[in-house]
Amino acid sequence: MEKAEVTMLDIANDESSIHGGGLFTFAERIDYLKNFGKHSMAFSALQPFMQYFDLEDVGYIAYRKQWGTVVCLGDPICAPQDREQLISAFLQKYKNPVFIQVTEPVAQLLHELTGFYATQFGKETLIDLQRWTTSGKKKQVIRTAVNHAQKENIVVKESYGDTGYRKLSENWLQTRKCKGREIIFLIRPMEMDYKEGTRRFFAYQNDEMIGFVFFDPIYENGNIVGYVPNISRASEKFPQGIFYTLMAHAFEVFKEEGVPYVYLGLSPLAMDYPVKNHESSPLRWMQEMTLKYANFLYNFKGIDFTKSRFRGEEEPTYAVHKRAIPAKEFVCMFKICNVI
Repeated sequence: MEKAEVTMLDIANDESSIHGGGLFTFAERIDYLKNFGKHSMAFSALQPFMQYFDLEDVGYIAYRKQWGTVVCLGDPICAPQDREQLISAFLQKYKNPVFIQVTEPVAQLLHELTGFYATQFGKETLIDLQRWTTSGKKKQVIRTAVNHAQKENIVVKESYGDTGYRKLSENWLQTRKCKGREIIFLIRPMEMDYKEGTRRFFAYQNDEMIGFVFFDPIYENGNIVGYVPNISRASEKFPQGIFYTLMAHAFEVFKEEGVPYVYLGLSPLAMDYPVKNHESSPLRWMQEMTLKYANFLYNFKGIDFTKSRFRGEEEPTYAVHKRAIPAKEFVCMFKICNVI
C-alpha cells in the first residue's frame, strides 16, 4: 500500500496510526471533513471500501479502484486555494482518473490542469432555509402531501433508537428498478459506522413506520452549514407524498436551529443548456438518450421531478474524464455503485 492512501476500514481499525507520509488518522480525516467538507458528497466519502490520497497539511481526495480505473468521488476535501496543489499531487500518481459529481469550480480547474473533458453529469438543488416556505402555487404538491398526512394521523419524529427502518428498507428495495440491491458510492450505504452529525426523521401511522429520511451533515470551518438527505424509504402502503411530508418537517426543524441550507443531492442526467465548450458532445448525447429512452433502468425523471418541487437553486455537477466516450470508466463506476 502506498503511504498516501488507506482504506477507511484500516483507519478505523488503527486509531493509533501516526500522522506522517501523507497518511491521516481517522480523527485527522474528520478534522479535514469538518473544516472543508462543504459538498453534498463529503460525508458519503467516509463510506466503507473507499480509498484516500492524503496530502499532509492540505487535505485528501476520496476514490475507489475498479479494474484498474480510479474513480474519484466529489470535490477534494481541502481549502479552495489548495485544490490545485492537492489535485496536481494526485495526478502525479494517477494519470487518467475520472472524477464524478464535482462542482463547477473544481471541474473547471481540472479541465485547465489536464485538458480533460468536464461534462455535466446532472444537477444539485440547494434550499436556502431562511427563505424556505411552502407557500406559492409551484409548491402545491408539498402542501397537499403535508395536509393529507395530517388527515391520516401521520406523525413525524426525529429518533435514533428505532431499528424498524431495516425491515422497511428491505421491502422498499424489492420495489426498485435495481431490485434488492442497495446503490452505493454515489449514495452512501444506509448503515455506516461513523454517524456523528447525522439526523434521522421517521413517519408513523398508528405506530407503524411508513417512511424515513436520513440526513448527513455538511461542514464549513468546523460548523454544520447544511444537511443532505442521502437515504430515504417509503412504505408501499402509503400513497406518494410521504417524502414531501418528511422533508417539510425536517426543513422546519433545521430552520429553527439556524441551519442555513439543505442540499437535495444529485439529480442524475438532469442537465443545463447550452452545452459548454469543455463538455464531451458524444457523452452528452449518450446521456440525453439514456434519459429519454432508458428511464426504466433508473428513475432519473422521477428524481428530478421530486426535487424540482422544492423550487431551490439548481447547480450543475460534472464528470471529468480523459476520453470523449469514457465507456470503461462509466462501466467501472456502475460496478462500484452496485448497479451491475
